[in-house]
Amino acid sequence: MVSERELISKITWRLMPFLGILYLIAYIDRQNVSFAKLQMVGDLGMSEYAYGLGASLFFIGYFLFEVPSNLFLNRLGARIWFARILVSWGIVTIALAYTQNATMFYILRFLLGVCEAGFFPGVLYLLTLWFPADYRGRMVGLFMIFSALANAVGAPLGGMLLDLDGLYGYAGWEWVFLATGVPAVLAGIVTFFCLPDNPDKASFLSTDERSWLHNRLESENAGMDKNAENGFKALVDPRVMLMALCYVAFPLAAYGLSYWLPTIVHGFGVTNTVNGFLNIIPWILVATALYAVPAMADKAASKTPYIVIPAFIGAACLLLSALIPNNTLQFAFLCIAAAGIFAPQPVFWSLPSRFLKGAGAAAGLAAINSVGNLGGFVAQNVVPWIKDATGSTIAPMIFLAVCLAAGALLVFVVTQLIARKDHAHTDGALRT
Repeated sequence: MVSERELISKITWRLMPFLGILYLIAYIDRQNVSFAKLQMVGDLGMSEYAYGLGASLFFIGYFLFEVPSNLFLNRLGARIWFARILVSWGIVTIALAYTQNATMFYILRFLLGVCEAGFFPGVLYLLTLWFPADYRGRMVGLFMIFSALANAVGAPLGGMLLDLDGLYGYAGWEWVFLATGVPAVLAGIVTFFCLPDNPDKASFLSTDERSWLHNRLESENAGMDKNAENGFKALVDPRVMLMALCYVAFPLAAYGLSYWLPTIVHGFGVTNTVNGFLNIIPWILVATALYAVPAMADKAASKTPYIVIPAFIGAACLLLSALIPNNTLQFAFLCIAAAGIFAPQPVFWSLPSRFLKGAGAAAGLAAINSVGNLGGFVAQNVVPWIKDATGSTIAPMIFLAVCLAAGALLVFVVTQLIARKDHAHTDGALRT
């Protein structure tokens, strides 16, 4: 007799720490430009806006290759494809240490997006193969906790690496890229040998456990309509397109804040190392919220409040940080805002698997994530532009607050559409 609790616990402990560590490496490699920027701008003679444009080109490469990458994952399996993703983005990150000019920086940041495309939605797709629907919100939350840990680890690491300026002839910003690129290459090699593609190939599961999980997932997917597994149909599904539209607000606010936060704290007059350690605080709050909010949402009948309420709290705190001219209060509001931005996202990602599976899930999740992450492109261009126009490092938070509030309102539309579609499909099944 298979114990559901014991089986889910076994899969969680075997899979989630491994995937989480990979995401930690990915997130550090994606965000290391926020600290490298503090020296790199001057060394390469770039303006804040030009640097923001270069940093944001990551999201263009990411957008263009996200859906194809996830479809390759569905065809080739997680072990081979994740190993390719990790090794290639690690090599590009190392190459960034040898950037000579703005053009080279632009090309390498675009290539970094191309190489990393498919990792995050690939993990989301992988979770649909391993976990029943009741557990996915919590699993996405556990996975995303590692992004908070990445910011907590990456912040002091970035500050300390900058302070190695001149060691062995390398600038501090060059050390940032070298020290964060090598682990990705090594992790890719480990992934090739250690990550099972799916439960059927997992040696740590017994035959009975594989059979129980297969039957449970099949029974959940049985109620989906006939287009749920069609990759092309998923891309043009109105629910997918609306989810992509409202998701834009979350990466926009997340990247706008995490990219710009070291600059705001730097404006308080602290050293690079102190800046790094202060930047741990918001990510501790984010990690706590990423655990608590999805756990509560998984037990609730309606998921919408667990997406909308934290987002509105985040938007309010971003606005207050820009309106109250006190460094301590500004930092406190930004810390709470970070939690409000990240906590709703695992709950949001539990919604697509209610109507997508197989290749449809691979394509749909990638489409939502790729379009949504264009918010990162917008943030890393608009935020420095607002700073240059106003002369204030805190004024861009007003823009982020408006975008986050608009995204929260759109969530209402999406969840109502999904609920109507589910109701209509259920009624049709009952009539037949």
